[in-house]
Amino acid sequence: MTVSSSSRRDELVSPDASRHRVSAWRDPRLVVGIALVALCALLGATLLGRGDGAVGVWATRTDLADGQRVAAEDLVRREVGFVDQADADRYLPADESVPEGLLLSRPLGAGELVPRSAVSAGEPEESVEVPLSVLTDSVPSTVGVGSTVDVWVVPDPGLEPRSVQAEAALVLDDVRVVELARLGGGIGGTRQVVVALDPGQEDTLPSALARITQGAVVLVRTP
Repeated sequence: MTVSSSSRRDELVSPDASRHRVSAWRDPRLVVGIALVALCALLGATLLGRGDGAVGVWATRTDLADGQRVAAEDLVRREVGFVDQADADRYLPADESVPEGLLLSRPLGAGELVPRSAVSAGEPEESVEVPLSVLTDSVPSTVGVGSTVDVWVVPDPGLEPRSVQAEAALVLDDVRVVELARLGGGIGGTRQVVVALDPGQEDTLPSALARITQGAVVLVRTP
């Protein structure tokens, strides 16, 4: 029997080659993607861990003066994340109640964290508090509770000339501001300023008050 040439060519055709498929787990792109996801998860856990490390410390609710007695209502809790425990230990912890009889050894501004070094236990020094009525533009804008000021009296144009001395006079020096009324009334208004005298300054109070009634009070902030 004769076999045609076309039949022979069909028998000699090679079978389809089978391609080797790379496993999806060996795909470099997939490996890199998994590594990036793991890295992001690790970074997120680290950041969350740091957030959990915040500790509660006491901060001032308002301005507090040097020598002022501090009570719980003067403070507010703040959550702060410190670099290490040594930094956190420098401040008064809010996890503990405010000790009785706590005194400030220096003035603190509103919102300031309370350092341990700025407080002490004991009785405040006795002082005499003197209220002063001062024109708004005679109080420096930098003066606040805890500031130290000199109290001057200058001639007041509104008083009779015979009752006014010709020169300005220093009536109280280096006194602490313990209370300062908020600004109000605009230009030309007055503010009440309360200053505290140390025991050694009490002897000058009678002459100072007499001189204040003869003029206008001007405050000068001192270092």
